[in-house]
Amino acid sequence: MCGMVGVRDAFYSKTKRFCSVSCSRSYSSNSKKASILARLQGKPPTKKAKVLQKQPLVAKLAAYAQYQASLQQNQTKSKAGDALIGFDWGHYVWSNKFTGAPVSCFKHVPMGTRWGDIAEGVRVEVPNTDSNLPTKVFWIAAIIKLAGYKALLRYEGFDSDSSLDFWCNICGSDIHPVGWCATSGKPLVTPRTIHHKYTNWKAFLVKRLTGAKTLPPDFCSKVAESMQYPFKTAMRVEVVDKTHLCRTRIAVVESIVGGRLRLIYEECDDGTDDFWCHMLSPLIHPVGWSRSIGHRFKRSDGSKKQDVQCDAAAHLFAKVKDVDQSGEWYQEGMKLEAIDPLNLSAICVATVRKVLAEGYLMIGIDGSEAADGSDWFCYHSTSPSVFPVGFSEINKIELTPPRGYTKLPFKWFDYLREMGSVAAPVKLFNKEVPNHGFRIGMKLEAVDLMEPRLVCVATVTRIVHRLLRIHFDGWEDEYDQWVDCESSDLYPIGWCELTGYQLQPPASQCEYSHSEPSLNKSWIIIIIILAFDIALFTSGGRPKALHRTHCKVN
Repeated sequence: MCGMVGVRDAFYSKTKRFCSVSCSRSYSSNSKKASILARLQGKPPTKKAKVLQKQPLVAKLAAYAQYQASLQQNQTKSKAGDALIGFDWGHYVWSNKFTGAPVSCFKHVPMGTRWGDIAEGVRVEVPNTDSNLPTKVFWIAAIIKLAGYKALLRYEGFDSDSSLDFWCNICGSDIHPVGWCATSGKPLVTPRTIHHKYTNWKAFLVKRLTGAKTLPPDFCSKVAESMQYPFKTAMRVEVVDKTHLCRTRIAVVESIVGGRLRLIYEECDDGTDDFWCHMLSPLIHPVGWSRSIGHRFKRSDGSKKQDVQCDAAAHLFAKVKDVDQSGEWYQEGMKLEAIDPLNLSAICVATVRKVLAEGYLMIGIDGSEAADGSDWFCYHSTSPSVFPVGFSEINKIELTPPRGYTKLPFKWFDYLREMGSVAAPVKLFNKEVPNHGFRIGMKLEAVDLMEPRLVCVATVTRIVHRLLRIHFDGWEDEYDQWVDCESSDLYPIGWCELTGYQLQPPASQCEYSHSEPSLNKSWIIIIIILAFDIALFTSGGRPKALHRTHCKVN
């Protein structure tokens, strides 16, 4: 797809069209790239926008140049003081009558295990925005609707009047339990809109609040405590190599946002070769893990380790269940079903390719494996991403057959007989289904695992035991992903706002600029040079004919 030339078996994916996993991922996110290109051209993207449609190389480079120019314009506007407005979860939920997944569904997020009885009807003390006083004053409000961390509040005394209702993050710094103002010496002031309704507001509050619930007294301190993370910058870890899933590499923690780690691969000098994941992700391990279980590992130059860096302690990583491999256990060649890590919307026919120590397995997708096993991937035997033969059929999920297999519809019995293989014993798989609390239609924030730096507005569209089908709002169903209910890549509404992480809004909710930034001479020169160099490379030294484009140079 990118012009790389080589032997077919050295390429990736079922179609053998990609030179690397990152190239495949770039292709998988083509609709998002198409949206950027459409935005640059002053057009709103459609759901059917595809980068697959071939465009002249110079046109693509020109679009990229426009993208850079628009970024520069945006930076200039920001410096001038123009505020950037983020996605409005409150309006999105309220206007569409959506339901947000409760915070208690997410054990890995701040307050996830301490959410308790926070629900509609709980009273809190919040800033009073309906006041003429020059100082910051407060008033009591009730939670009208709760969606993740986001709460719709109504000031006490407004009864059925929703004119001043407002959304806020319940874990924000301005939300306090009733009684906080009294202990902190802050004034409770009646909103001026309703000040005339009662002459004795103290008696009104006593009557209204008797028997009502509020936040725990230590709620704010508990929030702050739950947002302290054990990982620190400059810690070294082993993480999956995003260009070769079959091996791990050393990476260094560059930054931490809400428990999500930005890792820089150790041999990267400019800090651009990065990988995002949560600190509880099964993709990261302590240094030495690969050697201890027999997993492939890409060695790096040990001399590059800096004095400030240290290996992350083993107890910081997510624990896996102990398994007994001494009895009946997985064997090489056994068949099963597995989520394809390069196409997370698909459950595929797969094979155990290698049995590692401590319950880990190397899995390959039938019909699309590289000859050298470079696209095998590692799952623990208790992983919720592997399933026994027949799982998809029983649960009415479409099973992706091996590429090139012609005897359709696919039947496991016939396939096993043809391959001379056996199915992995059902009793070896993880059959535990927690009471997770998710329901179909619930909204949440979810990582796009094909672009793991992105957290997007998403919806639970199907639930199969502990498996959730996650749909990214505004995108086609082909970008859906199967995710475990306890995945650390799922977050409640308001998580991005609380932690300071950027949230990607639904494609249909984006605002697109209709301005078309002009290209200066330097950009046009760069475009011509790049176009010529790439043409030389892709034609084996003989440049392909470049169509002349007419550009007006100012």
